[in-house]
Amino acid sequence: MTDHSGVGFLGMGNADADYSSRPSSARIYDALLGGNHNFAADREAAKRLLAMIPAAGEMARANRAFLNRAVQFMLDAGVRQFLDIGSGIPTVGNVHEIAQRRVEDARVVYIDIDPVAVAHAGEILRDNRFATAVQADMRFPEAILAHAGVRRLLDQQEPIGLLLVAMLHFVPDDDAYPAVERLLASLPPGSYVAISHGVSETAADAAGDGVADLYRRTDVSTATGRTRSQIKRFFGDTELVPPGLVWVHEWPAGPQGDGDPGDMAVVAAIGRKS
Repeated sequence: MTDHSGVGFLGMGNADADYSSRPSSARIYDALLGGNHNFAADREAAKRLLAMIPAAGEMARANRAFLNRAVQFMLDAGVRQFLDIGSGIPTVGNVHEIAQRRVEDARVVYIDIDPVAVAHAGEILRDNRFATAVQADMRFPEAILAHAGVRRLLDQQEPIGLLLVAMLHFVPDDDAYPAVERLLASLPPGSYVAISHGVSETAADAAGDGVADLYRRTDVSTATGRTRSQIKRFFGDTELVPPGLVWVHEWPAGPQGDGDPGDMAVVAAIGRKS
């Protein structure tokens, strides 16, 4: 199912409009992953990003792998419903594929600001009554939580897995911290939140200004890394699951793949709400 109502952001148009000339953060990410749901402008932006940060493709793949491991962890913990905000373009290893392979009626709500991403998700989910995609802006959490599609699928009396993977570095502080605080407050006890985020303490930081300029030309206003302490703030009063906040390819039990922490520039953690 798909909803293009543009929750919380009046500037979002219909998915039938021509978005091919302006790159989007979701489609750049898809291009980095080697997907085919992107346009020439997105591929050109991805090339520019790789020129500034050669490990950008590796970081995208590491984020995707972390998403897979996070969903598996939450399933093991008994979570049966997921809210994926900033879900991006559908590609192999979507949350509903991971979850419903193990639990047939696991429920998944995808949220993304990009109407093209939501349109593609809707095509994939056409016959899936336990998953939906909603076009929305995470800066307006009340509108997301009140949306009919979200309320239909997510039971507020049962634990929810909130997924904020590789998206908060696109949201300015004044919007990001209050929005995440409200989302966490809405989660029932026993819920989990998974976050991966660009960290500003590596060699890749030297490209920060160029990256920010590149993303200012897309559907987001900025792309800014934060320090580890700033990233930990997003978890609020949740208890970080061991090993805590680590390099994204090292969660939860050491290096997964061949990623180099010096190049990775992304950290990740999962928190549990008591």
